Amino acid sequence: MSGDAESTPLTRPVPTGWRARVDLRPNVWRVRDSAIAIAQITVAATAAWAFCLYVLGHPAPLLAATVTITSLGLVRDARPRRVLETVVGMLVGILVADAFVLVVGPGWWQLALALGATLLVARFLSPYPPFAIMAAVQAVIVMSLPAAEPFARLIDGAVGGVAALVATALIPRNPRREEVRDGRAVFSAADDAARTIVQALRRGDALRAARALEKARAIAVHVDNWRASLDSSLAVAGFSPWLRPQRAELRRHRAVLEAMDLATRNLRVVARRAVYLCDDGERRPVLADLVAELMRAARLVDESLDDIALQPAAREAVRAVAVRLDPVAILPHGSVSEQNLITALRPLAVDLLTATGMPSAEARAVVPRV
Repeated sequence: MSGDAESTPLTRPVPTGWRARVDLRPNVWRVRDSAIAIAQITVAATAAWAFCLYVLGHPAPLLAATVTITSLGLVRDARPRRVLETVVGMLVGILVADAFVLVVGPGWWQLALALGATLLVARFLSPYPPFAIMAAVQAVIVMSLPAAEPFARLIDGAVGGVAALVATALIPRNPRREEVRDGRAVFSAADDAARTIVQALRRGDALRAARALEKARAIAVHVDNWRASLDSSLAVAGFSPWLRPQRAELRRHRAVLEAMDLATRNLRVVARRAVYLCDDGERRPVLADLVAELMRAARLVDESLDDIALQPAAREAVRAVAVRLDPVAILPHGSVSEQNLITALRPLAVDLLTATGMPSAEARAVVPRV
C-alpha cells in the first residue's frame, strides 16, 4: 500500500488517438451484460404476439408485443413492481383510447381528446412522470390503428403485461452480477479516495488532500447505484422461484451496503481532517500508515462479497487496526488536529467491522475507550 500511495499520480492519463476511437470493448461488454435481458424480451414479446394471433385470433396484435417490450426494457431496475407499474400505465392509455374510439370514433380531434384525457387520468393515478408518458404513447397507437372488435387491443395489452411478468419470474435477469459490480465500485472508489489521503499525509500535500476530499464525496453516487441494483435484485429473487435460494446472500450484501454507506460518510470526515492537516505542508507518515492499514483491511471486506468464507479474515484484519485506535497512545505528543484524525478513523473502523457481519454493539466495544 505504501509503495502504491507514493507512486500513484495525481492525475490519470486519458487515451487518445485512433486506438481510443475504435475501442469496441465497451460495446461488447454492454451487449454481454444485456444478453439475458435481450433473451427475456425476445421470448416474452414473441410469445405474447403469437398467443394473441393464433389463440385469440386477433389479426394484428401489435400492442401485445409493444407492451411486453416496454414493460421489460433494458433498464437497471428490473424489479417486478416496476414492470407491473409500467404495464398498468400502458393499459390505462389503451383503455381510455379504446373508450374514445368506441364512443366518438377516430379522427384528429378525437385523438386530442383521448390524449388529453389519458394524461389527466395517468397523472391522477401516479406521481411517476414516465407512467403518464407510456399511457399517452399507447393511447396514440390505439387511436391510429383500426380494431376488429371493441377492446381487442386492451386484451392484447393485458396479454403482453402478463407475458412480461411471467418472463420476469421464469427467465430472470441475473440478480447478483450487477449488484456485486456496483458494490465493488463502492469499495474501489473508497480505496481510491483513501490512497489519495495516504499520499497527501505522507507528503504533506494540500492539493492531494483536496483531491481526496473530492473523491470521497463522489462515492455517494456509487452507493446510490448499489442500493438501486440491490433493491432490484432482492425483488427479482423474491419473485422468481429459481432465484429464491439467493435471497440470503443478497440480504447479507444489504447489511454490507448499509455499513459501507456509513463507512464512506466517515471517510469523508477523515478526508476533511486531512485537508486541515496538510495546509501546513508537514509530512505525517504515522497517520498515513494508519489509514493505509485500515483500507488494506477494507479490501478483504470487498473480497468477501463473493466469498463469505473470507469474512472472518476481513473481520480480524479490521479488528487488528481498530484495537489500536487510541489517539493519545498513537501520537502522545501529537497536535489536537492530528489526534482528531485518529478519532475520525474510529467510527470508520466500527463500520467496517459491521460490514464483516459483527453486531454494532460488539464492533463499538472493539475500539479502545478514550
